[in-house]
Amino acid sequence: MSIDNTKMQLGTMGRGLMGAGLVLGVGGLGATIALASMSGAAAFWKAYLFAVSCAFAICLGGLFFVMLQYITRAGWSVTVRRTAEGLAANLKWMWVLLVPLVVLVWSGNGAVLYEWADAKLVAGDVLLQKKAAYLNPTFWCIRTIAYAVVWFLLAKFYVGHSIAQDTDGDIGRTRAMQTLAPIGILLYAITQTFASIDWIMSLQPTWFSTMFGVYFFAVSCTGCFATMIVLLMVLKNAGRLGDAVSKEHFHDMGKLLFAFGVVFWAYIGFSQYMLIWYANIPVETGWFFPRQMSGWANVSWLLIIGHFALPFVVLVSRWPKRFRGIIGAIALWMVLMFVVDVYWLVMPVVPTEALVNAESYDAIKAAVNAGEVSVGWDPKLLDLTAILGTLGLVLAGWAFALRKCNLVPVRDPRLPEALAFENI
Repeated sequence: MSIDNTKMQLGTMGRGLMGAGLVLGVGGLGATIALASMSGAAAFWKAYLFAVSCAFAICLGGLFFVMLQYITRAGWSVTVRRTAEGLAANLKWMWVLLVPLVVLVWSGNGAVLYEWADAKLVAGDVLLQKKAAYLNPTFWCIRTIAYAVVWFLLAKFYVGHSIAQDTDGDIGRTRAMQTLAPIGILLYAITQTFASIDWIMSLQPTWFSTMFGVYFFAVSCTGCFATMIVLLMVLKNAGRLGDAVSKEHFHDMGKLLFAFGVVFWAYIGFSQYMLIWYANIPVETGWFFPRQMSGWANVSWLLIIGHFALPFVVLVSRWPKRFRGIIGAIALWMVLMFVVDVYWLVMPVVPTEALVNAESYDAIKAAVNAGEVSVGWDPKLLDLTAILGTLGLVLAGWAFALRKCNLVPVRDPRLPEALAFENI
């Protein structure tokens, strides 16, 4: 099978997507800033952290997908890899989104988000004092900058070499990317794990889970693979991929979404919950209490049903993954579930004082239901505008990165394998 390069470019469609993404991104974040005056600083920064975490999770998933293909020397994925490279390319500019958070923490105002940034609170808490060598504003900012630098360099290397190969056809570029892939995957694993701990897990600094980093990795894969399928569907329907991407490729992308975004996600989520529930140690179980109360209980059930049970039933069979209408719809649904999942991670508040003073779980629940104790269940409009803003910027960045290159790596040495790919 051959491909027509003239049909493998975004063209005017790219400008349209980039424009729409910029309007949504700038408008969404602008509206979020405007709404902050009515909702308060704490609500604004929580919404911003949630939205930034979603954006980074999707793009880091794209970087993981790209490096995974090189470390396994996969051939089937060549024609879909450029879409992941476009997502990963956003990591070259997304450090800009981290600047407000770094400035907030570095300036001494980080307590609006993180308890460990409040010197008075730390002085009165022995556990926070013991963690202060790691959880302090200076070291947190240094680590965040380090993560951004690593992701920038990895994205620049892989996206740059892949696009340059379209011009010079140098097979040495493939060898170089394969050689670096093991180191890149290791750096990715370390940085994403610690970033999820620093940005999200430390929102409740007295709580800890050795599985949290792995859980966030599963979340990232869910967001990325679902987004890739949606983007590939849009490109395919617009005639921009020709015959280079077929139902065979959608079938395998569906397998990845099913494996990482449904089964692996549920396995890690259940394992984390089960081990903490079985041990029944207050400092660990406290993190789950608010997520079982008030409106968060409904969100938890939504994730169990919508993130696991429903997509499991749909994707466990072979044929739905090969039917573009079904795989596209379920991918779009999984993007929504991914956003809900990150919201569920970031927004709830552990009622620490109430947990210390309560005589029983039922007493805490009764106090929450009566409105005497807050668990952070207070959805606001700026939560929606913030996530629309960052996802709009991700779309604009994706279109910008791919605006002048082929949507398929036309001179990749494994391209013939991808064009002839068939599932057994």
